[in-house]
Amino acid sequence: MLYSIGTLLIRGIAWFDFILATALLYLFSFFPKKFIETRYRPLFRKWCWLFIRALGVTLKLHQKNTHPLPKQYILIGNHPSVFEDLGMSAAFNVRFLAKEEIKYWYILGRISLAAGTLYVKRESRDSRKVASAQLIALLQQGDSIGLYPEGGCKGRRLFLPFLYGAFDAAIQSGVPIIPVFLHYEAQEAFEWRPQEPLLHKLWEIANSANKTANYYVFDAIDPKQFNSKETLCEYVQNLYLKWQKQYLE
Repeated sequence: MLYSIGTLLIRGIAWFDFILATALLYLFSFFPKKFIETRYRPLFRKWCWLFIRALGVTLKLHQKNTHPLPKQYILIGNHPSVFEDLGMSAAFNVRFLAKEEIKYWYILGRISLAAGTLYVKRESRDSRKVASAQLIALLQQGDSIGLYPEGGCKGRRLFLPFLYGAFDAAIQSGVPIIPVFLHYEAQEAFEWRPQEPLLHKLWEIANSANKTANYYVFDAIDPKQFNSKETLCEYVQNLYLKWQKQYLE
């Protein structure tokens, strides 16, 4: 009885902290861009951690890399759930490429925009070209970027073939790729299904019996060792197939 009351109290405090932080971050997003551009993303990452805590998820970062990670990189991962929009942003200081629809989400859209998220209309070839040019420009400025080579949230198993965007950016810029394999122990609860409402999915995650998220970080991949985006893509894709067999099957 006392344990249940204590758990509810802790969860209530976590949600209160998150709601308060959301209100402050939303208001902060209306400040002039020059004022917030260097300050907003660190706050956004702390907000992501507050959101994760409110959902009750335990995010475990498994450092499988045997060499130090580079200061600048292209972060990639498989994309089974909406949760990694929080988890990856909390764990890594990168600017993510996301689907354009997110920009128009109530409150969350404005927060993600102020945090420096880039957007792409996936069905538009012109939009993909513009996004690719933006990513290259950011890499040339010294930023790190993140994207999902499956091209969206396509289920708990890998959706193949991978798209070339991340690998083309790596070949053109020479910036290494850090691959992260995402594994949710309660796969069914975390999997974001087609047309499933966001709030319903967050409710399922918050009420899952097992809220453990395992993020496996591997050694950076040097694009200079590959002669084309196709060969780099194939190499990375085979790594993910190996990790899928190891962690999900």
